[in-house]
Amino acid sequence: MRKARALCLLSGGLDSQLAVCVLREQGVETHGIVFESPFFDSKAGLKAASKLGIPLHVEDFTGDIMELLRHPPHGFGSCMNPCIDCHARMLKRAGQLLKKLQMDFLATGEVLDERPMSQNRASLETVAHESGYGELVLRPLSARLLPETRPEREGLVDRQKLLDLRGRSRKPQMELARKYGLADYPTPAGGCLLTDPGFSRRLKDLLTHDADPDPVEIALLRIGRHFRLGERTKLVLGRNRAENEIIEQKAGNRALLKVESAPGPSAVICGEVSDDVIRKAAEACVRYSDAPKGQKARVRVRKDGSRMIIEVEDAKDTVLKPI
Repeated sequence: MRKARALCLLSGGLDSQLAVCVLREQGVETHGIVFESPFFDSKAGLKAASKLGIPLHVEDFTGDIMELLRHPPHGFGSCMNPCIDCHARMLKRAGQLLKKLQMDFLATGEVLDERPMSQNRASLETVAHESGYGELVLRPLSARLLPETRPEREGLVDRQKLLDLRGRSRKPQMELARKYGLADYPTPAGGCLLTDPGFSRRLKDLLTHDADPDPVEIALLRIGRHFRLGERTKLVLGRNRAENEIIEQKAGNRALLKVESAPGPSAVICGEVSDDVIRKAAEACVRYSDAPKGQKARVRVRKDGSRMIIEVEDAKDTVLKPI
């Protein structure tokens, strides 16, 4: 049996780390690959690769995930998460690197039926097939419950030494973690913003009004209060000093507002701007500031390189349309 080489999708979670350990126990040389986008980062993967002592390849996935969000062939999960299509695209991207990196096959930490929608038998088969590398996709944690793959048939790995994990219980994985000396691993399903209902609601609103949003507007979805002021206009208000600083840093040439006469939020207008929009935005700023209710407050506005001060009262709750 010659020394096999595997490229493992390494999210950084426990399952993906265990997949690496199971393969290395058979003498398989492993590399990791992790993807990053505005909705998930590579931090957990980088940390895991460092602990495991394996090379890690970091790939930008922004273009892929934005395409899938517009047209997900298999639809979304409970939120704006096109999990089946996303996993298939990641495997496709990883498979395209096999020859360049001189690797033999792909591996993932997926466990049969751990997630009822995206990791049932049909979904796993769909993901592998649509990646274009189905025969080269090995799931070491559930391999003995799944069809035999090419690396098993060719003797690159011993099928009998792979695992037969199934279901949502984490006890077998935790026992394996102790066996392999793994600790301080992230909780399951905690890394993708597309599975968060609040974030998904804001993203859906953004894509409904702008099919090709600016990366800054995507980044702003993570923070603040969001209000739709028009079909092509949205307002984002900071909820604390840290968010105010982020908004001020990311505003760029967009209209930026700040209550001057009392402590309050920084706010940025995304999209089309008019005098009426600025007034509504200023009223929203006053509404969430410490300015006395029912009295006019001074709001500083920066727009197109110019600065001005306007005086407005606070907006009424019936006027604001939160997202």
